[in-house]
Amino acid sequence: MAENHSIEHSHANQDFNEKYTPGYDEKVQYEEQEDHSQEQSQEQSHEQNDGNGELKRSLKARHLQMIAIGGTIGTGIFLSSGSAVAEAGPAGALVAYIIVGIMVFFVVTSLGEMSAYLPVPGAFTTFGARFVDPALGFTLGWNYWLQWAISIPTEVVAAGIILQYWAPNLQSWIPALVFIVVLVAINLIGVRVYGELEYWFALIKVITCILFIFVGIFVDAGVAGGNKISFSNWKIDGAPFVGGALSVFTTCLSAFFSFGGTEMVGITAGESSNPRKAVPRAMSQVFWRILLFYILSVFIIGLCIPYNDPSLLDAAYGDLNDAVKVAPFTTIFQMANMPGADHAVNAVLLTSVLSAGNSCFYACTRTLMALGKEGRAPRIFGKVNRWGVPVYALAVTTVFACLAFLADIFGSASVFPWLINLTGLSALLTWMCISIIHLRFRKAYKAQGRDLKDLPYRAPLFPYGCYLAILLCLAVLVADIYYAATTTPFEPVNIVGVIIGLPFFLIFFFGWKILKKTKFVIPSEADLDTGRSVIVDEDEEGPGGKQWWQKALSYLA
Repeated sequence: MAENHSIEHSHANQDFNEKYTPGYDEKVQYEEQEDHSQEQSQEQSHEQNDGNGELKRSLKARHLQMIAIGGTIGTGIFLSSGSAVAEAGPAGALVAYIIVGIMVFFVVTSLGEMSAYLPVPGAFTTFGARFVDPALGFTLGWNYWLQWAISIPTEVVAAGIILQYWAPNLQSWIPALVFIVVLVAINLIGVRVYGELEYWFALIKVITCILFIFVGIFVDAGVAGGNKISFSNWKIDGAPFVGGALSVFTTCLSAFFSFGGTEMVGITAGESSNPRKAVPRAMSQVFWRILLFYILSVFIIGLCIPYNDPSLLDAAYGDLNDAVKVAPFTTIFQMANMPGADHAVNAVLLTSVLSAGNSCFYACTRTLMALGKEGRAPRIFGKVNRWGVPVYALAVTTVFACLAFLADIFGSASVFPWLINLTGLSALLTWMCISIIHLRFRKAYKAQGRDLKDLPYRAPLFPYGCYLAILLCLAVLVADIYYAATTTPFEPVNIVGVIIGLPFFLIFFFGWKILKKTKFVIPSEADLDTGRSVIVDEDEEGPGGKQWWQKALSYLA
């Protein structure tokens, strides 16, 4: 039976009010509530709901801060960043990463504004349904779930291959299967364990990037390694821009995939103990983290390694075991005469893929749970056990990931790549939709006469940042199609592989819209209250404030 938008909207509101927001008012008034007795009743409600099968808001500010940056540092920056220098030159790669960095900055800050105000586990999938159209929430949710579910076997297989660097005779599928079991167990324990693991995994990656930047500066200056390089690699034939502006935009593709997962902080806000403070704190440092960990890393690679060095492409496109030996990070550490650099980088890569696999499970389960609670997936997926774990969503995600794993290991060589192609465009469309949703959120906020001063966090340069992010997303999409069309030898299947995700996205959107007869949300009628955050007076560092080591970590992260 088809249901109209108003019925679906009321059901979603009821589900959120009754189930979604432990520790939050069922319907928060527009004025900020500062009365101490109200805060006490909210905390008591929090304690009662925690034992009744609800999500537990156990993530602290430090968890969100690390997830905001650490979740985006993956194998792309360690291995694939060198290919950007090889294909566009040192300056071209730098410009490409700056372009994508700007896009990421505005997308993340847009999501941060909405998540700080409405910290619900569905994040942008829920926002899409509330402020644009329920069909968009359905489409974003299922595409995002599929995107991460498909990524699970990719990450665990990579972890198995990485272990082969130390144990060449080890069959990669054996540790991959073990890693799946371990990651499922971690996600069964609860969100606090996920947060702690991500915190330390991210810290390892952050320290590695900082060390790499300093070592690279010393190598370039001749302090380490004995040879002063300066900007000589920018002056060789063909540099600093290789292939002109076209290469810069096609290189944006590799830069784009290096930033994958930046939207994770929006999902984790739904389980933050104090999102009204934690999310703005994490957002305030996004610009500097992008500058430090991505743009400076690519700048160092372009300084120290000539763009025509074959190792840059071998690290990105070669066998993973061989790639570790010639990865830009390994090369520059070796130029500084640091022994065991390849083993150190391999160990960091292992933590990186395990972190990515952990995040895959987390994103999948919370997205599917939100879809279940909102009636856009079977209701059973929205159920949570007494430890705050959506076990049914975790179970179906695990089964799907195992089937995809088997298809990758034992199936046809064409099956798994096409699954990847189906979701390859999903991340780009998700980012673009986040900017569109933010525009609609602000329109609804204004239409209902609300004061921007009451937002816990406001995205900078609104609305121009949203417009710029949308344009840059479209530019990357065009560059992706162009690259597929001009790759020699020309094969139509390459173009189909790039764009197949778009009709898949549209089929989901219009299919649900027709089936449920949904309507675009009128701004004055949009739900800006259900799940809204309230002020929580807490100091997670204790009465003495931050210790010296916590302050040091906050500067690193």
